[in-house]
Amino acid sequence: MSTLTIRLPDDKHERLKALAKPKAISVNKLIDELATVALANFDARVRFEDRDTASSIPTLRPKSSRPSGAPSHFGSARQSTFWLR
Repeated sequence: MSTLTIRLPDDKHERLKALAKPKAISVNKLIDELATVALANFDARVRFEDRDTASSIPTLRPKSSRPSGAPSHFGSARQSTFWLR
């Protein structure tokens, strides 16, 4: 496990202590939890952006844009609302 030293204004440090106290955790544990949330959000954003740009991953498009050459029964009411492309 690594050691990280950060400099914070005193008032911010006091606020972090106040935030950790009702949870009965240390400021260190609080920072660890906040870092975990920040990294999870970052990873989700990167996965979303990668998925959006990857051409090999199927995406949904409205049914009205039926693939060219698709049989006419593809437009029937029995079909799902979206096509995978």
